[in-house]
Amino acid sequence: MAVVSAFRTAAHGRLPIFQHPQLPARSISGRPRKLQYRCNGLIVYARYSQAEDLFTSRVQDRVEKLPKLVDDIVQTSINTGPRGALRLVQGIQAVLGVDNEFVCWNTNSDAAWITIPLYLRKLFERMGATYIKLGQFVASAPTLFPPEYVQEFQYCFDRAPVVPFEEIQTILREELGRPIDSVYEYVDPTPVASASIAQVHGARLRDSKEDVVIKVLKPGIEDILVADLNFVYIVARIFEFLNPELSRASLVAIVKDIRESMLEEVDFNKEAANIESFRRYLVSMGLTRQATAPKVYQQCSSRRVLTMERLYGVPLTDLDSIRSLVSSPEASLITALNVWFGSLLACESFHADVHAGNLWLLRDGRVGFLDFGIVGRISPKTWGAMEIFLASIATEEYDSMASALIEMGATSKDDLDTEIVVATARGTNTNATAVSANLVIDERQMNALFLDVVRVSESYGLRFPREFALLMKQLLYFDRYTRLLAPNLNMLQDERIAIASSRSRSNRNIYR
Repeated sequence: MAVVSAFRTAAHGRLPIFQHPQLPARSISGRPRKLQYRCNGLIVYARYSQAEDLFTSRVQDRVEKLPKLVDDIVQTSINTGPRGALRLVQGIQAVLGVDNEFVCWNTNSDAAWITIPLYLRKLFERMGATYIKLGQFVASAPTLFPPEYVQEFQYCFDRAPVVPFEEIQTILREELGRPIDSVYEYVDPTPVASASIAQVHGARLRDSKEDVVIKVLKPGIEDILVADLNFVYIVARIFEFLNPELSRASLVAIVKDIRESMLEEVDFNKEAANIESFRRYLVSMGLTRQATAPKVYQQCSSRRVLTMERLYGVPLTDLDSIRSLVSSPEASLITALNVWFGSLLACESFHADVHAGNLWLLRDGRVGFLDFGIVGRISPKTWGAMEIFLASIATEEYDSMASALIEMGATSKDDLDTEIVVATARGTNTNATAVSANLVIDERQMNALFLDVVRVSESYGLRFPREFALLMKQLLYFDRYTRLLAPNLNMLQDERIAIASSRSRSNRNIYR
């Protein structure tokens, strides 16, 4: 009824509710016009009062948060120092450069449209390492960004510019604290690979004559990262302050995650610790004859230099080469699956980027896990829900699937409070140059497939937490390897594959 509705509106607007003295004891439709005008006026006034209260509340909330915002901006600016001004100038130059590029492009071609994702991708490329890494993060996070951005930023995975060998030698001398030839018998001037923040060179140790690879942090990258990420953080804080609705998407939380993980990436001591943790897991599970990760040479490693054992092999997408190394490609794939699944709970962290450049079959028949720039940690509770979800897919038990999604938080609006720690470093790996093209194609294909999964899910109102997205992406990689190496293998139902270490049978028995 209209009167009841009006009084309810008044209640929400904090207006006093009372019995109107002129309210007749007859039907509402037959009430006098005078009362109708009064009720309409009451509704309008109630709505105005409600809007006024909401506006006042928002203003008061922003006033309360303003000192914290100002303090945050000041402290971040102090931490950035003069390098912030330099990057500002470089940023202006990059914007002017991109604008000029598009002016020339439109003049000399039939292209009529310049999309925002394309413009930003071009700008990111001109701004250098930090923004290329941010672009890679966008391309790898279809649960957080619109599909047109995810697709456009796939191009950020292309090979990064090479740093002259003379600059690499300077960093090696500074970090080692002694002549290069006293540590290495030789260092190959041609890099094995070059990424946005690091470059890898082949070498041989002088004392032991062992073949190694040296991962070297590119010069000046730390200052650039600090200045750029602090700037992005300040912008995110201001945007969220001006538009509180952005806080629902946890914009600042996402940026803080990216900033912290990327700043950790420039410390190779952390990556070395990730590698050693995985190697300890292999030893404790008795898996050293089935799989390995490169040995770290601590005596010639530091925060900016990482010297590792050089592994020789082929990516899991090279079927012909794999057949020349082992009699059963399927058995090698099962080993890789079991080692990786076991590490989810039995290791301090798991490898969270198993694309073709990082997962090899070695010459000795073992599976090699390379490049621990991206690792993840997941709670037993979350993995338990994930295990149920995977089993439900295989058996088509939709009730269990729905329960697992709820347990994972797929129906929650706040899906960014997560127990997973992701180093978004995509860093350089020790794969041969010939694998680089394969790596890029592999990355784009997997992101496109994962994007399709997300689109369908979100059309039903589901939003996946980041740990789910990270794990699903690795499973999509393994699904590709399965189709190549063992087309008849069902990854989720085969008894030889232990989906989780919590299963009743021991993981050790699988490898005997």
